[in-house]
Amino acid sequence: MSSDKNTGLKFSSPYTPNTENDRAEMLKAIGVNTVDDLFKDIPASYLNPELKIPDAISEMELVQEMEDLANLNSVPGEYASFMGSGAYKHFIPSIVNRLALRSEFMTCYTPYQPEVSQGTLQAHFEFQSMVCQLTGMDVANAGMYDGSTALSEAALMACRVTKKQVVSVFDSVSPYYRDVLKTFLDAPGIKIESAKDGNLKVNKNHACLIVQQPNYFGYFEDLSKLSDDIHNAGGLLIVVTDPISLGMYKPPADYGADIVVAEGQSMGIATSFGGPYVGLFACKQQYIRQMPGRIVGRTKDTNGNTGYVLTLQTREQHIRRDRATSNICTSVGLIALMSTIYMISQGKQGLKHIANLCYQKAHYAAAKINEIDGYIVHTDKPFFKEFVVSCPMSPKEINKRLLHNKIIGGVDVSNLTKNGMLICVTETNSKDEIDLLVSSLSEIITEG
Repeated sequence: MSSDKNTGLKFSSPYTPNTENDRAEMLKAIGVNTVDDLFKDIPASYLNPELKIPDAISEMELVQEMEDLANLNSVPGEYASFMGSGAYKHFIPSIVNRLALRSEFMTCYTPYQPEVSQGTLQAHFEFQSMVCQLTGMDVANAGMYDGSTALSEAALMACRVTKKQVVSVFDSVSPYYRDVLKTFLDAPGIKIESAKDGNLKVNKNHACLIVQQPNYFGYFEDLSKLSDDIHNAGGLLIVVTDPISLGMYKPPADYGADIVVAEGQSMGIATSFGGPYVGLFACKQQYIRQMPGRIVGRTKDTNGNTGYVLTLQTREQHIRRDRATSNICTSVGLIALMSTIYMISQGKQGLKHIANLCYQKAHYAAAKINEIDGYIVHTDKPFFKEFVVSCPMSPKEINKRLLHNKIIGGVDVSNLTKNGMLICVTETNSKDEIDLLVSSLSEIITEG
C-alpha cells in the first residue's frame, strides 16, 4: 500500500504480482514517487465517488425484484415484427438448443488438442461442409465473429492475394458492414471506393469488388456482368449473401464468386439483441492458404480410423500480429454448432421450403402495401424477403403509430432514400400479421 501526503489517496492491490522494490523501480523510471501520483490530474470528486447502490437484500428478495423487472418487458410473440436489416427472425427448431446447449459443447475454446476434441472438431467439419454446399464454394472455415467482420477479412484476403490496395464496394452493401470495413482497412492504408449499379468502373488497381446478394435493400444484383468486369480487371469478386436465400436461388459460386461471406444468425440463432452471431466464410480452393480463421480437416489415425484435426495453420497463427492472416482469436464454435444443427435438421428440402415461404409472404405483403394510396413499393428489381416502401410521412412517425397495434414496423432508411422503410417478411409472419400491418398502414393515412 502507498499513500500521498498531499492528496491523502491510497492505493492497494493484493493482485499486483510485483514486489515493493519492483514498483519503486518502475515509478522511478517514469518519474513519479508513488502510484497515487499517476492519478493527481483526476479531480477528487471523480476519483473516489460515492457509490449510490441500495442496501444488500436476500436472494429471495432479489429474485422477486428481477421478476418484477422482467414483467415490464413485452411478452415474446405478442408483437408482430417486420424488422430485418441484417438480423432476422426465423423459426428455431427446439432440437437446436436441446443439442447445442449440452455440457459437452459449452465451451468456446479452440479445439487445439484433437485427441480430446473429436466431437467438437467433427461438428466444425460438418459446418464447413454445409457452408460449402450452400455457397457452392470449394472450402470454408469454422466461422468468423459475424457477417461484417467476415466481409472485412475477405477484403484483406483479396488484397493479399492480388497484391493490390484498392477495394471497390457497391453502395447497396449494408451501411453497417461498410462501417466495419472502413475500420478494418484504415490501419493498413487500403483505399475504399464506392461503386453504383450502372456506373461501375473497376480497373487493374482494384483488389476486389464487394457486392451483397440480395443487397441491403433486399434486391438482387446482376452478378454475371459484375463478375466479368472485376475478373477482367484482375481482381476478385466478394459476395455477401443471405444463407436462407440460397435455399431457392443459385449460389454465388455459379456467378464466379471468389469469396463468399454471410451472417449465419438466420440459421438457428435468435436475434438476442445483437449477438453473439457467426460469420460464414468460403472461397475457392486456390486461395485456401490465405483464408483466415480455423480450418478443420478430416484424416485417418495410425489405426486407419477417421479423425478430425485443425489443419493448414499453426496453433499460434492468430496471435502473430502483422504476419497472421487474421487476428480474430475468439472461437465461435458454439454458435456455429447451432447453425450446423439447424441445417442438418432442415435439410435441403426444408431450407428450400423456408426460403419459398419467405419469398411468397414478402411478395404478398409488397403487393398489398402497394395498393394503399400514398405508399409506393419499389419493385424495379427482383427481391427475396425484404423490400423498400416510400411512405407518405416519416417512417419514424409511422412506426410509432404501428406500435399501438402491437406491430414493430420496418427499419427507417430515410437517410438512404426519401421516407424509405425497409420491410422484412419471413416464414414466421402469418397472413393475419401481414394483413394487420396493411390495414394499420392504411389507417395511418386515413387519420393523417
